[in-house]
This record gives sequence, structure tokens and C-alpha cells, in this order.
Amino acid sequence: MKEDYYKILGVEKNASESDIKKAYRKSAIKYHPDKNPGDKEAETKFKQAAEAYEVLGNSEKRAKYDQFGHAAFDGSGGFGAGGMNMDDIFSQFGDIFGGAFGGFGGFGGSSQRRSKGTNLRIKVSLTINEIANGVNKKIKVKRKVQAPGTEFSTCPQCGGSGQVTQITNTILGRMQSTTTCNACSGTGKIVTKKAPGSDANGQILTEETVEVKIPAGVEDGMQLRVSGKGNDAISDGISGDLLVLISELDDENFKREGNNLHFDLYVSISEAVLGVSKEIDTVNGKVRIKLDAGIQSGKILRLRGKGLKSVNGYGTGDLLVHVNVWTPKTVNKDQRQFFEEMKDSDHFKPNPDKNDKSFFEKVKDMFS
Repeated sequence: MKEDYYKILGVEKNASESDIKKAYRKSAIKYHPDKNPGDKEAETKFKQAAEAYEVLGNSEKRAKYDQFGHAAFDGSGGFGAGGMNMDDIFSQFGDIFGGAFGGFGGFGGSSQRRSKGTNLRIKVSLTINEIANGVNKKIKVKRKVQAPGTEFSTCPQCGGSGQVTQITNTILGRMQSTTTCNACSGTGKIVTKKAPGSDANGQILTEETVEVKIPAGVEDGMQLRVSGKGNDAISDGISGDLLVLISELDDENFKREGNNLHFDLYVSISEAVLGVSKEIDTVNGKVRIKLDAGIQSGKILRLRGKGLKSVNGYGTGDLLVHVNVWTPKTVNKDQRQFFEEMKDSDHFKPNPDKNDKSFFEKVKDMFS
């Protein structure tokens, strides 16, 4: 089980953005491989701190993490410690370290920021049963990749930095600004030889099957991310990500309310009067329930733990079975005679007692 991101950085859940940034910088410097050469444990903690900061240092990602836990990011948080490399970390968080360690040359890299490919978005529709149990989906994705044989050279306009500095004379004096290089779009490289069939950036469009692990309990509108399965970056940058939007399909049997499910059970008047044993569907198979004799229409039976799992692993919802006594729209002559005789019977006259709750009381119980 993955460790809590707040615990990794050593901060409280109500920590400010500034506190989180300071905690990450402190942890990153402590476990920096330059200070711990050959120490695999320190390297792992260094990567874990970067993963935690990628989420907690972003207000939108932090809100999702607070609500859904690690499952909000497909179990990988940011880069995912398993597939993260040092270039990933430094390209994302280079500004956090400032001038510490004299840049990052110790890792065979440079102070130049690597470009990142564009993200791709795709919508995946899920049934209630897939949401209940989690599912692995194989998705065909069209993404741009670098064509073999493409050659690059250093951008002459920015000298490979990906940025250009402009100095403007104003009434307040000379003002300096830094912008992304237009010639190379910030990559620091330009294409000098294109492979056959490739575009201006030396890329080709390919179709790839990507397997997405979707955890149980996801909700409509939730977005998962598969790192590195977006478009390739130009030259030797970092590939973009595949963003998977969850769409929940309507179900003919169940209505969802958070982690709880609602199910309408219809019984005949005879079954309601005499009592009956009924087999009903749940998201995890069939179960048999007993309806007592004299059960009233509108009765709600709560089956504990028969709803949906929480996406962050905090328990399972319930299945709320709504009992509806079905009244026939037409009856034959003998049936009509029977009900005519029973119409004035004391047994058939409404006589609710204190245990027969009103509609509003039932609704209140349902949400309690």
C-alpha cells in the first residue's frame, strides 16, 4: 500500500502551499543522490518526495487526492515512483532546487529544461458492475511518436536553451524578459532531417493499445492519468500523458448515490400480505432476502456492504432495496368480487402504527 503523501513530506493535511514547498525542498536536498551516492534507499525517498510534491504542490491535484486518495491518479500519483527517472524530476521541479548542488550535472543531465509532449484525452464508459469491481480496459490510442531516422541540431536562435531574452527600453529604464523560443517552440532543437512520412517535427501518427487499470469505486467525471502515453516530445523530451475521463453508463437495475446503490423491488399484493422470499441482483451476484408478511409499500431494506467500494479504500456502501407493492390495473370477475368483499374488512383498512414511518421519515433514514 502506498504511503500517504503528507506523511512522506512530513506536513499536516492543512499545510499551506508554502509549507509544502519548503518541506519538499528540505526532503529533496536531504535525499539528493549527490549527497547519497550509491544509496538506493535515499534515491527511493528522493523519488517519493518528488511524487508527493507533484500532487500536493498543485491545488487541483491536491483536492482530488484529499477526496479520492492514490486512486485518483491511477495508483501512481504523479510520475509514479516505479517509472520515474531523475530527468523527469529535474525537468518538473528544477526551480525548487535553485542553485543547490550546482545544477544537476551530477546525473548526466544539464540545467536545460526538457520539453514535454502534449497530453491526450479519451473518454471511457463503464457499467455499474465494472465500477463496482474495478476493471482493466484496453484502449486504442492514436499518438504521435518520433519517427526513426529523424535528425536534430541545436537551435541557432536560442543556442539550445529553448528560451530567448529580450531587452526593451522603457521610461523606467531597460527591461529584460525571457520568452519561449519561437524557432524551436522551447525544445532547443530543430529538425535537420525528416524521416519519410513524418511531419514538420519529425513525428508520425501511430495507433497503440494501452491498458488502463481502473480502480473500483470511480465516479462519473473523474479523470485518471497514464503517464507517458500521450504524444512524444520533440527531440529527446518527456512524452505527454494520457488522460482518461470516466463516464458512468445508466443501469436499468441500480441508481447510484455516492457509494450507495438503490434498487426497486416490486411484489404482488398477495406476496406483501403473506410474506415472501425473493432473490435479487447485486453488483457482486445474487442474494436472497425475506419480506415479512404485511410488509408495506415504500419499505426500505438496507443491505450493508452490498453497494460500491470507496475509491480511496475507506469501506463499502450499502444497497437500499425499495419495496413497491404492485397494484394490478385490471382484474377478472372473481378477483373483483374478492376485493369488493375485502373492501370493508378491518384487515384491509389502513391502520398505520408508530412503526410505519412516513415518506419523509424513510427518506431521512435513507440518508442517515
